[in-house]
Amino acid sequence: MAFEPTIESVGTHEVPDWYMKAKLGIFIHWGLYSVPAWAPHGGDIGEVFESGDMSDWFRQNSYAEWYLNTLKFPDSPTREYHNKNYGSDFHYDDFAAGFNAVLRRWNPEEMAALFKGAKARYVVLTTKHHDGFLLWNSEIPCPHKRDYHTQIDVVGKLTDAVRDQGMRMALYYSGGLDWSWNEERISDVRDVWGTIVQEPAFVEYSLAHWKELIDRYQPSIMWNDIGYPKAADLGELFAYYYNSVPEGVINDRFTQARDQVPRAGEPLTTPRGPHYDYITPEYATFDDIQEVKWECCRGIGHSFGYNRDEGDERLLAEDELIHMFVDIVSKNGNLLLNVGPRADGSIPENQAGRLRALGAWLDRNGEAIFDTRPWRRANGKTSQGLDLRFTATDEAVYVTLLGSPSESEIAIEGLEAPAGASVQLLGHEADLAWRQSGADMAIQLPQDLPEAQAHSLKISGAGE
Repeated sequence: MAFEPTIESVGTHEVPDWYMKAKLGIFIHWGLYSVPAWAPHGGDIGEVFESGDMSDWFRQNSYAEWYLNTLKFPDSPTREYHNKNYGSDFHYDDFAAGFNAVLRRWNPEEMAALFKGAKARYVVLTTKHHDGFLLWNSEIPCPHKRDYHTQIDVVGKLTDAVRDQGMRMALYYSGGLDWSWNEERISDVRDVWGTIVQEPAFVEYSLAHWKELIDRYQPSIMWNDIGYPKAADLGELFAYYYNSVPEGVINDRFTQARDQVPRAGEPLTTPRGPHYDYITPEYATFDDIQEVKWECCRGIGHSFGYNRDEGDERLLAEDELIHMFVDIVSKNGNLLLNVGPRADGSIPENQAGRLRALGAWLDRNGEAIFDTRPWRRANGKTSQGLDLRFTATDEAVYVTLLGSPSESEIAIEGLEAPAGASVQLLGHEADLAWRQSGADMAIQLPQDLPEAQAHSLKISGAGE
């Protein structure tokens, strides 16, 4: 169907099946900030936000992609680092020459192959972050900074490489914050919304960029960040997109309200726009199954952009990553897991290793993740105390044990199955013996059960 240029019309759009089933995407934060690639250890923003105390967050910002804003605090660790390594007279824009020089070494096919190996179904690239620097050579260049873009078409090259690997390509664009238009320092949460650029010329600039990205690259997702100018006609933009990309998806961060501020103690997400297909909690998850489709976006560490000072101990451990992913999927979510490349496009080994570990686990257990939906409940335990999560298809219920049980028989609390049900351990050929023990389902595990971050059981005939 063709959509009319109104919020009411695009509001009838249904989330496409591919996105509901995709489960895993890779986020890429990559830009000028990838040259200095540094941020202080201000902690996990999800935990900071939940505490309600963000009084010093922006001066101590853990997000390396916010380098330019954090640099504006004269007493910030970032300013100290910058002066020591580049000099107080070295401007952020001066990173552009070095960035463009090392980009010549980038291998987009190698990057896409790493994401494919992790079993990602889609990739989201930051085409323009808050600093305003473009990763494509736009016909609508930044009017305030000359040549403020990459010399090669990063967006186009990665789009081709990702699609060649059979994944979908999606694009991020900072549609409300642009520090090349508004240089005011963001010092607290209210400044985030108060510094969204509202100038008519920027409204035209931002809308023109989105349409150019749609026309050139046909992105599978429009991933806007923070907010959008109040005067923009989003009904017209969204209809333009859906009519160009019939299976396209739009996130919830096109909010045009200036006076909305996220509340402490809730999953960190921007106030939601007038239309969206899914919501985007940041460094946060939910306790229960959500009716609305959602996507947890987060880095492997505390930053989205590459932080050279973020050692292995500050990244998610392999078992933490896998358990978090299973938990998200069981509650109707996708995981958009971020990587922060170095300036030359190479992925640091401590990040790449996590992706390979996730891919290896999915090689064995992906059937319990991809193309599934939430079951009647998400959470459970064995009678021995091991946490587990449920997912389902029309044919089976899947139980993923978050860890390796030490017992040869486990009992899944509160799970009753009919006499004809069969149980398989994914990656193991033979059916497993089981019995009903009151309200619990007792399952005999293989004697050669390997140590693993998680194990998935398929219960066929257990009913919905």
